[in-house]
Order: sequence, then C-alpha cells, then structure tokens
Amino acid sequence: MIVKTATTRPTKLRQPFSHWSVRKLADHLATRPGRKVVVGRERLRQILIAEGITFQRTKTWKESPDPLKNEKLARIEWLLEHARDRTFAFDEFGPLTIRPVGGSSWSPEGKPERLRANYHKPHGSRQFYAWFSIGADQLAGNLEPCKGSAPTLRALASDQGQCR
Repeated sequence: MIVKTATTRPTKLRQPFSHWSVRKLADHLATRPGRKVVVGRERLRQILIAEGITFQRTKTWKESPDPLKNEKLARIEWLLEHARDRTFAFDEFGPLTIRPVGGSSWSPEGKPERLRANYHKPHGSRQFYAWFSIGADQLAGNLEPCKGSAPTLRALASDQGQCR
C-alpha cells in the first residue's frame, strides 16, 4: 500500500501538488481516510528503497497524435524490407532547441515518470529538413528559416536531395 501510494501521482489522490516528497508522503499516509500508516521519514525511505522505488527526475517524450500512425509504420517497415533501393526517409524537425521541463518523483528504479516535451520560442526558430537514402546509405539536409510547402519542395529538389 505504501509503494502503491508513492508511485501514484498526488493529484490522483486529491492532493494539491504534483510530486511526493518523503515528508508529504509520510503525512498523507498518517492522515489518509481508512487505513492510516504512521511511519517515520527515514523508515519510509528505507521501505521504498527496499522495494526498488527511488526518487528520480522525470523524462520527456513526444508521441504522434496521428490516428494512422500504426498503418504508416507498417508501410515503412514493408518498404524497408521490399524496396530498400527506392526508399528514402524525409523529415522536418523544428524548432531545434526543444527545452522540456523535468521534475522528480518516487518511481520504480530505472523507470522514471515521463512527461511530454514542450517548448516556447519567443524569437522564432529554424527548421531542419533531412533525408536519408536507405539504399545508398547517404544523409543530407537543409536548414530553413520557416516551415511550409515552399521550403519542403526546396529541400526535396536540392542537389543534396538527389541521393537516389
């Protein structure tokens, strides 16, 4: 029950903070409705460590919101297997300086909580268009001041893009 509480986000348990500290966790366990657990902070820390739960920084990730993501990935895998010499990967990445904001929490060892990456660019950004020819094993790219159809077509039509 202690481990389950420690690995649950405090907001899910109607607490007004986003991460547990040892003090907050001990206070919550001692005052929770139903089964109360009175345990000192050092003993609580020992219990969590014995169960493989350590205080870790959160990590970030980005996930595609595309509902057809799995079908597209299956098509890419098929192309890589069956048409390698005619396949190239193209990507537009930007802004180049994503600065996610991490935090910390009690989590199973080696499995920190993950947060979506976010960023704010008050002075603009640059977009990097890159492509990799699978069959020719060549990488090329263009840096553009903005994204859109015109920079994408410029990147695809550039001399470096002719790595077929």
